[in-house]
Amino acid sequence: MELYNTLTRSIEPFALQDHSISLYVCGITPYDTTHLGHAFTYASADILVRYLEFRGLKVRYAQNVTDIDDDILRKAREVGEDWISLGNRWTVHYIRDMQDLNIRPPDYYTRATDMIPQIIDSVVALLDVGLAYHSGGSVYYDIGAWPEYGKLSLLPPEKMLPISTQRGNNPDDPHKRAPLDFVLWQAQAPGEPAWESPWGPGRPGWHIECSTIVTQQLGSTIDVHMGGDDLVFPHHESEIAQVEPVNQGNPYVRTWMHTAMVHHQGEKMSKSLGNLVMVRDLLAHFSPGGLRLYLAGYHYRQVWSYDEEALWRAEQLAHKLQVAVQAASGSGDPLDPSAEREVWVDAMEHDLDTPTSLLFLENLADAILTASRLNRNVAEAQNTLRELAQVYGVRLEGDPVEPGVIAGWDAHLRQFEQS
Repeated sequence: MELYNTLTRSIEPFALQDHSISLYVCGITPYDTTHLGHAFTYASADILVRYLEFRGLKVRYAQNVTDIDDDILRKAREVGEDWISLGNRWTVHYIRDMQDLNIRPPDYYTRATDMIPQIIDSVVALLDVGLAYHSGGSVYYDIGAWPEYGKLSLLPPEKMLPISTQRGNNPDDPHKRAPLDFVLWQAQAPGEPAWESPWGPGRPGWHIECSTIVTQQLGSTIDVHMGGDDLVFPHHESEIAQVEPVNQGNPYVRTWMHTAMVHHQGEKMSKSLGNLVMVRDLLAHFSPGGLRLYLAGYHYRQVWSYDEEALWRAEQLAHKLQVAVQAASGSGDPLDPSAEREVWVDAMEHDLDTPTSLLFLENLADAILTASRLNRNVAEAQNTLRELAQVYGVRLEGDPVEPGVIAGWDAHLRQFEQS
């Protein structure tokens, strides 16, 4: 199998480690409902997991919830709601959308606030090696102390600063040595939640939350780290800087995968622009299978725009697949699906090429319908069609409900309620 690695800007052989793959996907910041851009990232991750399992591999999958963050605190103030209640409410909405889309839960689903002691330990480790400094009750990462900062994004410092400022950095913070230095531990502001630390009360910075969850739950080097390509800088760049200098010369991540941005009305889909297409609204008019096929119709690295006509075509494909698996199987010569299965696998092996693989899936459905009309035996081909459709998370007539999709996500919710 080959995957595009953002770190090297090339498609590389994907080294399978001991038949077990560790995967981390950056999760939501729960202060609003799930939109199509979220669905694209998590559906793409789900296809990766399902395809690796199709290949006979075990996947250990972790995802976080950024439940303490400037955006959550701001939104809580705006709507007059407790920040914990706000985060829990939108986390439940997200989980229900994932269940309705038949997206499997991660094995580990962790809130940042459940990792405060471990996050503090991570900060201490960076202070101990001289990569961080304490100032004004906060702790900052000193990017000048690690020359490799920038190796993922390949951005020069003059381009880093405006991007990081747009995404939460405060370049004018008087306690920082340099404008690009980022917060590892943020001193408590009046009226904000805080946890005790060696530097006084405060809360974790955004970047240290993810890298700590990764290393605690999956290990100090993982196979795949995934997220939207708007996270390459500063988030993922900073994660590398927090782990690799204290990782005994080992890489933090072997393969970085980034999903492209979804556009609508000529702009990137985002809360700030108000041009969101909500998953819940789409599911009121389209089937989960149709929506999953629509998302799979775009390569995970392809920038694309919401297109309702294309969504209707995906809905028609979902219907065709349903008809094909229900077609009568006759007594004539059996239809051999092996050729279509082989070219389908070839497409998926090449950087998870879902748009091309869908063409072969539809070809198989067409062949089944034609063969059925000719009284041929299509039972084996129908089983293959089911097998391949499941990799996209599409349930066809007669497929059992995947218990993990409901029970697994619900178990994560119960864990949150009990903690």
